Amino acid sequence: MTRVDSKNLFDFKPTGQIDEDVQAMDSQFEAMMEDSPETMETMNRMQELQEKHDPESNAEYIKLFRGVSEPFVQWLNGNEALKFGGEETVMTSIKVPTSHCGEYDVSVEVYTPKELVNETRRGAYIYAHGGGAVSFSAADVRPGVKCQAVHMNMVTFNVDYRLAPEIKCPNNIKDYYEVVKYVSKNAESLGVDPAKIILSGESGGGYIVLGTLIMLAEQGESDLVKLAMPVVPMVDDYCFSDPLAMTVEERFSHAEQRKIYQYMIAADFEQQKTSPYLFPGKASEELLEKFPPTIIIGAEFDGFITEYTRFSSRIRRAGRLLEFVVLPGCTHISFYIPGTKGNNTFIEVIKTIAREYVHC
Repeated sequence: MTRVDSKNLFDFKPTGQIDEDVQAMDSQFEAMMEDSPETMETMNRMQELQEKHDPESNAEYIKLFRGVSEPFVQWLNGNEALKFGGEETVMTSIKVPTSHCGEYDVSVEVYTPKELVNETRRGAYIYAHGGGAVSFSAADVRPGVKCQAVHMNMVTFNVDYRLAPEIKCPNNIKDYYEVVKYVSKNAESLGVDPAKIILSGESGGGYIVLGTLIMLAEQGESDLVKLAMPVVPMVDDYCFSDPLAMTVEERFSHAEQRKIYQYMIAADFEQQKTSPYLFPGKASEELLEKFPPTIIIGAEFDGFITEYTRFSSRIRRAGRLLEFVVLPGCTHISFYIPGTKGNNTFIEVIKTIAREYVHC
């Protein structure tokens, strides 16, 4: 493939400190947790379970992990600023049949901006939700992704891929991959332009997207995708390195990430630890050179900053990186919170990307 031509649209400067509005919210959440003995007990128990890896402990851990996230999802989705996404889109759904891990129909929520309802050959934005590939659902991120559909001005497919540990790598990635293939093959009936298919997802969803890029590259199918845009993605096994060399955020989450990769996502960690399906950052230069044009969006104080910074460098060298954007002053997903400085920046970034790289 020829090298992509970056427009070098972004030149954000790191601030060296977390945005004040994010610090204030973090302090508020910490106070709420400290005022809840039950929450503190849960957090302490999860910390204990990070070092226990028997089946019973792993089952208890994932149950607590999913449960402790629910209050944040409810709080975020209750934000009045997210209502416009529902007001400005029409929601439908599709089922994508798969057979790579039993006969299974992947559920996909479809959000169409109202101004695009009567149009055809619209852009397709295929989204993978976050949650470490072990938690959350398409419904959990629905309000925010509907807003992204409006900002991107594209028909958005919010994929409810199956989660680990109930499903193992690479079958979690294959759920999303099959949806990409389905949308491309059925573009006419779906009313989308097969030349304008965009892949995106945040955190664990970013990992799902990167794994899909590897599958597409291996199968010679990267031309199905106009642009890939993983956001704060999980990339490699940096969490297994010495925490003394990590950033504060990386050090805080490294034990959790080790457990998720080794005992939740991997089918057989020892056999898969060199696989780019488990750790996309281990993809060969040959595969990276076959990637579709790629934009990686990160955050200055993210727990995966080292992973995707060096991966971006490799993709750039392979000639497939359009932009590497690091949102200043932001933590892992703070820029998804409406009203924050980081959220305003993020919205402008994705609008610019859509205008300059998709709808041009």
